[in-house]
Amino acid sequence: MLELNQFRQSSFCLKVRMVLAAKRLDYKEIEITPGLGQVAIFRLSGQRQVPVLVDGDQVISDSSVIIQYIEKLYPDPILIPDDPKEKALVHLIENWADTSMAKSARIALIKSAARDPHLRDALLTNGVTEQFRILISSLPSQFLGSLSSFINQSNGADLLSNLEKLSNSVSINQFLIGNSMSLADIAIAAQLSLLKFPKSSGPQLAGLGCPGFSDNNRLAALFDWRDQLEDRLMELNSSQD
Repeated sequence: MLELNQFRQSSFCLKVRMVLAAKRLDYKEIEITPGLGQVAIFRLSGQRQVPVLVDGDQVISDSSVIIQYIEKLYPDPILIPDDPKEKALVHLIENWADTSMAKSARIALIKSAARDPHLRDALLTNGVTEQFRILISSLPSQFLGSLSSFINQSNGADLLSNLEKLSNSVSINQFLIGNSMSLADIAIAAQLSLLKFPKSSGPQLAGLGCPGFSDNNRLAALFDWRDQLEDRLMELNSSQD
């Protein structure tokens, strides 16, 4: 059976879980404990980051590489289109989601946690990534306000503008590329989890998020689209059991 080594709240681990659900694949989740657990991951894969997928003798790290591996072995349903133009668009959107969007979303989440003790406590007790846990838990409380002010200088306007365009798109079309779910949809949906946590994050985190994004009416359609996508994937898992 496939084994997914993960941090539960990692958006990149969520991305892989969504692909596994779309493929209706059985797999075992192995939750990595920050610190000692990462030593074991290093011994297994040669690096400390998750996700790491184990398939027999095969050990694959990096969400994009893992998904390419899964797509090759289990092509149904197709998440990376055969059409060259659509394939290029899917990879462009995935790359943006994994880089620029992910970085801006992490900054927005840290900023929000610095300002909101309730969100901060929920994050620290619900399996956030080791880097985030260390950053937040080690900061003195008097420093959090200045951290928030510093992070506020980062330009979240570009992220908001791009997300508004995506929200308009999904209001018109169910999928970002073509007429069926693709990796583009999954990559965007996974990173949205940092801006407004989905139901799969658990009762303490679900619905919490970053003010200016999670409560923005112009993004409501985008978060609804994300929730519907997750519900669809959960139904696929349920029908398999």
